[in-house]
Formats: sequence, C-alpha cells, structure tokens
Amino acid sequence: MERNNVERRAALKDDLLNNEVVSASELARKYQVSRQTIVGDIALMRAQGEKIIATVNGYKFKTKSASFHGILVCQHDFKQTRLELETIVKAGGEVLDVTVDHNVYGQLVGTLGIATEADINDFMSRAVHGKHKLLSSLTNGIHLHNIACESEKKFDEIKRNLGSLGLLYKE
Repeated sequence: MERNNVERRAALKDDLLNNEVVSASELARKYQVSRQTIVGDIALMRAQGEKIIATVNGYKFKTKSASFHGILVCQHDFKQTRLELETIVKAGGEVLDVTVDHNVYGQLVGTLGIATEADINDFMSRAVHGKHKLLSSLTNGIHLHNIACESEKKFDEIKRNLGSLGLLYKE
C-alpha cells in the first residue's frame, strides 16, 4: 500500500509541475481517493521540501519570479473587497497573500494567488456563499497584501489607485 502512496505522490508532483493550478477535489477524482488524502499527500510533500502552495483555486508550485514585490497596508470592510482586488488585478498586479496581526496567534497569513478576474470571482463566491469571514475581519479591516507586478512603477500605480479609492490604511 505504501508503494501506491509513493507512486501517487510522484504523479501528484507531475500534475502540479504540468498545470498552473489544480484543486484537491480534481486530484481526488483523478486518483480515486478522498480530498483529505490529497491534502495529506500535499502536506507530506511539503514536509519533504516541495515548494507547493495553496491558492484560492487549488495547489501549485511556488515559482521564482523576476517581478517586483511590494507590500500594501489596506483597510476596508467586506463590501469593498471586490473593488480592492479588481483595482490591483486590472493594474497588472497579483495578490499573493493576505496577512493580519492577531493578538493571540501573531501573524496569520492566507495564500491567495489572485491574478485574474476569474480568481476574484471564485474568491468572492466562496466568501459570500460559504458565509466565511475574511482574515481582515479580525483586525477591524486592517490587512497587508504582498503584491507581485512587473515593476516598482506599476506597484506605485496600484498603490495610488487604491489610495484614491480610500482603501489604504491611514494612520
């Protein structure tokens, strides 16, 4: 049985290397195992050093990027979330993650990988229909986003756009 598990994990690695993003549910159907088995396989692969990240749409290998990375400090309510994400994506940015500072757990980070309108729609659908709370709901709407984009100039444009909409944190 362990042999099958090792073979499945090797096949999972191939799937992740050959696809941009793959959901645990898709992988579970393909390998005729439970979604939880796939989640466990991914956890074991990470423990073995594989650079696999979870995004809102599934798993993918973390790739090194030559693009510019910057951090934005935002504050807004749930209703403004779509506007925030659309503003970043339309200007050529990718929202890599969200971070909040929690008074018990310290920094909490959620990997997002939101780079397209489809990603935004999926994220918002899960947040609304799943009746989930955003991490920022723990911190009065204050949160950080790690943004990837083509240049510092593009990052500054994204920051200006969010500022003009009142979505950046103000001291």
